Amino acid sequence: MRRFFHLVNGQETILDDTGVEVADLETAKAQARKAIAELRQDDQDALEDWSGWRLDIVCPEGSLLHSLDLVTTLH
Repeated sequence: MRRFFHLVNGQETILDDTGVEVADLETAKAQARKAIAELRQDDQDALEDWSGWRLDIVCPEGSLLHSLDLVTTLH
């Protein structure tokens, strides 16, 4: 099943138009945590820049399946 990871805050959305194939929602959550860890690794000083942002896991129809707060997840 294909899942998409959109970065969202109260005013902006960065859409994932590619998505990834995963076996289930738990695998999608693990992929999301990995992506967030990579964001942190790329710029360790950018934690404040991600305040208010979350990563939404959505299905191809656009339904929200799970959401991860970037700052909380990064700690």
